[in-house]
Amino acid sequence: MEQWKKKATASTLYEKEKEGVPYLAFSHLEETHLVRHGFSTRLGGVSQGMFSTMNLSFSRGDEPEHVRENYRRLGRAVGFSCESLVFSDQTHTTHVRRVTEADRGKGFAIPRDYTDVDGLITNVPGLTLATFYADCVPLFFVDPVHRAIGLSHSGWRGTAGRMGQVTLEAMHREFGTDPAQVLAAVGPSICQDCYEVSRDVIEEFEKAFGKEQWPELYYEKENQGKYQLNLWRANELILLEAGVRPEHLSVTNVCTCCNPFLLFSHRASKGRRGNLGAFLMLKDTAGTQESY
Repeated sequence: MEQWKKKATASTLYEKEKEGVPYLAFSHLEETHLVRHGFSTRLGGVSQGMFSTMNLSFSRGDEPEHVRENYRRLGRAVGFSCESLVFSDQTHTTHVRRVTEADRGKGFAIPRDYTDVDGLITNVPGLTLATFYADCVPLFFVDPVHRAIGLSHSGWRGTAGRMGQVTLEAMHREFGTDPAQVLAAVGPSICQDCYEVSRDVIEEFEKAFGKEQWPELYYEKENQGKYQLNLWRANELILLEAGVRPEHLSVTNVCTCCNPFLLFSHRASKGRRGNLGAFLMLKDTAGTQESY
């Protein structure tokens, strides 16, 4: 197996494996004993060619039965039923949907009846929220006080739109969530060293963030009119400003583009790739009671 390339930053992200299927998880989310969660790798599945092997996309040309078997394998590893899955419908919006029992299976077992949804929230145990990636940023949210969760997709458009804040506001509105009580994580995604963008993208971030924060978020690449953008730090700032406590927040040290043999990356593959998935489910029974 290829060795992980990780940034020299602290993170509670680590690798787990069950029945030959590896996935990534955050220890501070697991320690709540309230959720099952994971972020897939491209290993342990049955897909072939550029989709090898754990592709989770039905829409990129892979064999549908291969994709379904991949979900079954990953579900056994992480601990969710495929029939419990509820998929996003990602179009780089900041739209967040409250998921109820009526949504069970949408995207996998039955068709979705909604569009343009990049964030999912729920307080229903046993429903597995699922969002999809190949460089963009997954955001995990666990509210242990109100027993609610959120999972959001945040590419550059979503990040400029402050998707993390929007998700927390939706959780507050629907469940009474206090961001100070939330455990959150910024998941595996493209790092600043790999993420070159044009001036128009930078202009959107300059609108969304104070001028004093710009040096943390980007730098110009040798006066070429290109910039290196730090989505990790941008999402970290958004979550902290929204009220998440620093000690409750973990930021990835794993880049999708730096690990093309272990993770799908749109940039590294020039678009010839499958999809990774992030998964988050409230357990059916209450876990250990802790104070946050």
